[in-house]
Amino acid sequence: MADIWNTDTGEAVYRSRDAINNLRIRVRVERVTTTAALSKHLQQQVLSQPDGGAIELETLTSHGQTDGNEEELVVAWQEKLFSQYEMELFQNESACQTPLDLQYHTEVKALNKAKGRRNQRIFTYTDHDRYTSCLALQQLKTSSDLLSTTKSSPTFLAERMASVRHRRQDRRTMDGSVPKSKIVNWEPTAEFVKSSHVVNNAMQTMHIMGDLAPAGRMGQKENEYLLVTIKTDCNGTVIVKPDFNNDKEPYRIVTTGDKREVWRLTVKNMCTTMQPEEKEREQNVYKDLYVRHKEYLKSLVGQDFEMPPVGILRYMMNGEIVSAKGFEYDNLYIHFFMELPNNWSSLPFQTLSGVTQTCRTKTLGKENVAFFSYPFSFEAFYMSEKESEESIPQWPVIYFKVLSLDSWQRFRTEGYGYMLFPATPGKQTITCHTWRPLQSGTVSALRRFFIGGSPELEDHSYVRIPGTFKGERLSRFGFCTETTGSVTFNLHCIQQARAFVDATMLKKRRQKVFDQLGGFSQQGAVCTILEAFQRARKKMQEARESLPRDLVHTTPQLQVESSA
Repeated sequence: MADIWNTDTGEAVYRSRDAINNLRIRVRVERVTTTAALSKHLQQQVLSQPDGGAIELETLTSHGQTDGNEEELVVAWQEKLFSQYEMELFQNESACQTPLDLQYHTEVKALNKAKGRRNQRIFTYTDHDRYTSCLALQQLKTSSDLLSTTKSSPTFLAERMASVRHRRQDRRTMDGSVPKSKIVNWEPTAEFVKSSHVVNNAMQTMHIMGDLAPAGRMGQKENEYLLVTIKTDCNGTVIVKPDFNNDKEPYRIVTTGDKREVWRLTVKNMCTTMQPEEKEREQNVYKDLYVRHKEYLKSLVGQDFEMPPVGILRYMMNGEIVSAKGFEYDNLYIHFFMELPNNWSSLPFQTLSGVTQTCRTKTLGKENVAFFSYPFSFEAFYMSEKESEESIPQWPVIYFKVLSLDSWQRFRTEGYGYMLFPATPGKQTITCHTWRPLQSGTVSALRRFFIGGSPELEDHSYVRIPGTFKGERLSRFGFCTETTGSVTFNLHCIQQARAFVDATMLKKRRQKVFDQLGGFSQQGAVCTILEAFQRARKKMQEARESLPRDLVHTTPQLQVESSA
């Protein structure tokens, strides 16, 4: 006569697009007694016989054991069902401490005036109850028993972290002390990241409880047992622990105390299935809602694409400081700012400077590379005021400065560099080489090594052409520098102007350099010619280096003899 129990007491995760308020769960608890077990066993034997229908077992049926030995109830989501303990507690208004307690006091008084509560043993703790956050979540063990919760009171942190997935505990030391080394894992694996990161989702919780005390002793806290826990979030995820029985065997609950009693637990989903007509009607409503929302968004955007005024170029750049490599010290960061030439302007709230995070270098091959992946965006407008066709517009410049910071808070200048805004739109990857001022002498090198600090530029635009320079030739004779490393940028550039709309405008006579973008085309042609010249020169040098040295040295002599 041994009963078969369902030992799969783990939680089940469901996803639903329906409102959680439509959730209905039927919970049934039944005390397992000797009479009930014998009656069930005999009924199974009788039903298995061909003429079993002629035998009546009214004396062994469970008519006499329905009084407190079993209860079946359909519970809705966040439906409050009071226990015997709460009925006695909230009868006195002096015991109410919160507005929710006062509301429960009013409901208990209404139940006492009416026919009473419809439940006896099964009751609920909703998400707003004080017991929900203080109740230690009962672990449904993999054994055949469902044991009661421990009576330890949770701490404040445990209450706040009730909806947080806990970290792995097996990584702690045996004595519980904090490890003195390897606190930060610099090379985490995928499994380590998956198991160590904390995921916090706002969950609503509901507990279905059972007062499994013997008859006449109901209303005591030590006889309360957790039956079902339901959790849900705003994404439609519903977690039920334990899972619905469906056609499986019931769960087993064993009470504690001197008299260990066994109870059967059956959980069933009682949500009504939606009819095909209702599903089709709901899908049509969703489609109509999506169409209306799409039309609303389209009305906000408008039909006309935003265009800059006539004679103005709109330049948008979404950039990224990818990496820096080849520098002497570690823990690098970059300070950059943008300079706008004449006839260029930006929005009032536009940020023209920025500082990256401090990044440690990583050895790749023979280079120490610091990967920043620092994004930035910039938007500027150009308007030509000159009528000359020969004028070529100047592009904005990004000046940047690479610095290092060690654990002793020593700053060092690692390099200066600049980058012109690309003249052509699209995606481009640009690597800029840097240099730093060099002060001759051993004292400067010792100062840089021991206490930090190094010569700095007073004007960062001196990297290129200073803005205060008005002469014809810029001489830097006597200024000592040292080549350091390089910085890589990823740039996505967009140029927008009315002149781009109509290609035939390029064939007309240019009234303004910018209006027809002739200056940009001219500058692009000059840059193309210079690039082609550099490539040809590089090929000629490579061909010259590949020639034998005797042939290279005899060529000037032949030229001298021929000239003689």
